[in-house]
Amino acid sequence: MKLRSDLKTKIFKLKRGDYKMIYNNIKEFPENFLWGASTSAYQVEGASNEDGKGMSVIDMCDHPKETSDFKVASDHYHRFKEDVKLFADLGLKAYRFSIAWTRIIPNGIGDINEKGIKFYNDLIDELNSYGIEPIVTMFHFDLPYALEEKGGWGNRETIDAFIEYAKVLFECFGSKVKYWLTINEQNTMILHPGAIGIPKGFEIPTKKEIYQQNHHMLLAQARVMNLCHKMCPDSKIGPAVNTTAMYGETCNPNDAIAAHNWETIRCWSFLDVAAFGRYNSLSWSYLVDRGLEPNILEGDMEEMASARPDFIAINYYSTATIAASKGDTSDISARAGDQQIMLGEQGVYRAAENPYVDKTKYGWVIDPVGLRLTLRKVYERYNLPILITENGIGAPDVVEENDVINDDYRIDYIKKHLEQLQLAITDGVKVIGYCPWSAIDVVSTHQGYGKRYGFIYVNRDEFDLKDLRRIKKKSFNWYKNVIATNGKVL
Repeated sequence: MKLRSDLKTKIFKLKRGDYKMIYNNIKEFPENFLWGASTSAYQVEGASNEDGKGMSVIDMCDHPKETSDFKVASDHYHRFKEDVKLFADLGLKAYRFSIAWTRIIPNGIGDINEKGIKFYNDLIDELNSYGIEPIVTMFHFDLPYALEEKGGWGNRETIDAFIEYAKVLFECFGSKVKYWLTINEQNTMILHPGAIGIPKGFEIPTKKEIYQQNHHMLLAQARVMNLCHKMCPDSKIGPAVNTTAMYGETCNPNDAIAAHNWETIRCWSFLDVAAFGRYNSLSWSYLVDRGLEPNILEGDMEEMASARPDFIAINYYSTATIAASKGDTSDISARAGDQQIMLGEQGVYRAAENPYVDKTKYGWVIDPVGLRLTLRKVYERYNLPILITENGIGAPDVVEENDVINDDYRIDYIKKHLEQLQLAITDGVKVIGYCPWSAIDVVSTHQGYGKRYGFIYVNRDEFDLKDLRRIKKKSFNWYKNVIATNGKVL
């Protein structure tokens, strides 16, 4: 009986991820670790049509009738000073946010909106006054609609528009911003083009068109990295990709090949171009085999090869488990809890279940150990510092009596991920910061305010703005203590 009991205990511990490489000493978080949090412009700012801002593709998309749009969001545009004061109270060392291209150059090219320049100057100055490091994402899904009408990223002229936009950012904010992120989750936009939304009257591009857009984004990114190093020599710049390790469903070698297929196409194919200036050989073979390879002009690859990031930023939420393709349409299925994203590709891989991980109420895998594995793989491959720019759990937080919000599930999620992050640092991975999603409640792209991520609650419903009051959640004080002790108390 005792043997059976011990076996049950061991299986339970294996499921919970309690067994790991044993170290005599666990390294502490680095002394200047960037404890932060994140948002994006269109999900937090509101003021979508104020002070000269132009329309983006986000503004022109059809939104689900049952969820909020982005017109007011969390009203950060009007309340940023109040919010930054709360960030300072939280103890943030860094705040990762995005700049809305259309608030700076309303039509994507042409006239500059001075009110937009002033807003971000004021925001950055406010952050700096509290000693909070601004980490700026240059492009977070919200392409100017005027450029979309001209072909968007499928038009090479958008590359030039992005460079001109970048010049304005570097000229106006370069002396105040040390860390820049180029394009947020380019792999999400390319692999799941309908996930962000499609503007009215437009259709999802063909895969051939999508990979041409991808090439233009990669070329624009390379040029912007070179431009940053030239204009802002004291700054650092890197890509921000949604990155995760893949598991084979079984030890069947075909499952291992399938997992490697998807890990390469989904992650390495994007980061390899940014870090090495060349297309990944496996992903390129895949593109050529299916007739999806982009048209590459003379000089493109030389430009890509000339650029190098200073760090790699990753957004990590969960791992994926992969099985060998069956070669038919059954390979493809909707991601649990998100009908906008389809998983699997005929002849490449199929999604599978993992009995050793937990899941959120929305069906997203919870895998803290997977963060450690992902960090090890990224660092081993690129040997560049890593900045975690998103990680978090969405939930329908409930305000109880006396403004109490008991989000213990968020504390548990982040605590377990930080434990694995510390183990990754002990493994030798150089991680410079952790900016979970999100600093304050934002509009979730698909679930509105029914799915909240922040340490700070925004008092509004999907359609009732109420008073937009800010309320500290239980996780606020917990994370504040984590930061104050530099991760010694988790």
